[in-house]
Amino acid sequence: MTEGPVVRPRRLRSTAALRRTMAETSLEARQLVLPVFVREGASEPVPISSMPGVVQHTRESLRAAAAEAASLGLGGIMLFGVPEHKDAVGSGAVAPGGILNLALADVRAEVGDELTVMADLCLDEFTDHGHCGVLDAEGRVDNDATLAVYAEMALAQAQAGAHVLGPSGMMDGQVGVIRAALDAAGRTDVAILAYSAKYASAFYGPFREAVDSSLQGDRRTYQQDPANAREGVREALLDVEQGADLVMVKPALAYLDVLRQVRDAVDVPVAAYNISGEYAMVEAAAAHGWIDREAAILETLLSIRRAGADVVLTYWAAEAARLLAR
Repeated sequence: MTEGPVVRPRRLRSTAALRRTMAETSLEARQLVLPVFVREGASEPVPISSMPGVVQHTRESLRAAAAEAASLGLGGIMLFGVPEHKDAVGSGAVAPGGILNLALADVRAEVGDELTVMADLCLDEFTDHGHCGVLDAEGRVDNDATLAVYAEMALAQAQAGAHVLGPSGMMDGQVGVIRAALDAAGRTDVAILAYSAKYASAFYGPFREAVDSSLQGDRRTYQQDPANAREGVREALLDVEQGADLVMVKPALAYLDVLRQVRDAVDVPVAAYNISGEYAMVEAAAAHGWIDREAAILETLLSIRRAGADVVLTYWAAEAARLLAR
C-alpha cells in the first residue's frame, strides 16, 4: 500500500466548527465604520447611481441610519456633507450652520456616545473648484493657507459633536495643526484619524458623484503617487509624530501591501477605506450574476482585515453586520 503524506493540513479544514476555531482573522461589526453622505436641502434620500444601495441622506434619514448603525454594533459612522452652495474657500465647512456641522449635531443627539461619530475634515465638498484646499493666485493648492482653514474646521466639527476628526486633504502638517488647535481650545478629548496614505486613485469616481464634486483638474500634487509604498509609510509615521490617534490607508484593495507595511511600522490603530470604486465593482459584477454578492462582500472585508486593518470604512458596514449576525 502506498504511504500517504504524514502532514495533512486539510485535517483542520474538515468541518465548519474546525475552520471557525482555526481562523486566523476575524471580521466583526465593531471593526466596521459606515461612511454616509448628507445633502443640504434634500426632502428625501437621493440614490447615487454609481453606488447601488447608497444614498445622499436627508438630515432625518441620516439620523435613522445612525440609530441603525448603533443598534448593529458598528464601530462608527463617518459623515460627508453635500452643500447647496460652494465658494472658493469652502466657507460652508467652517460655518456652524453648514450642512456637515448640522448633521454632526443631529447624529450626536441621536446616538450620544453609543456610536463613534466621525467627521470628514476636508474642503473638497465645499469648494467650487473641488480641491481639498484653498488656491493661490496661480491656481495651486496653498498648503499653509489651507492648514489655517483646517484648524477652524476642526473646531467647528468638535463643537458640533464629532468624537473623531478625519483630515483627508493630504496637506503637509495637517495633523499637527489640527491637534494644536483642538488642544488650545480644550478639546483634548477629540481624536484624529489621519488619512495618512491617501493615493491619487482611479477608484474614486463614484464618490465624486456622491458628493457632487466640482473638481477641476486632478489632485496629484498632494495625494500620493500609486507607484510609491515607502512614501505611504513615511506619511503615516509623520502623522503619528504629529499626534494622530489612528492612521489610514486609502484606497484599500489596490494598496493592501501598503496597508501591511503601515501596520508593521506604527504603534497606533490602522484603518483602511474600502472606497466607492471598490464597492461599485462588486455591485456591478453581482448585478450581472458573475459573482456571489454576499460572499464577495465578506471576503473583500476579510482581506482588508487580514492585511492589517484594525478598522475598515465600508459602505457595506450595516449589511455586513447583519450577514455576520446570521
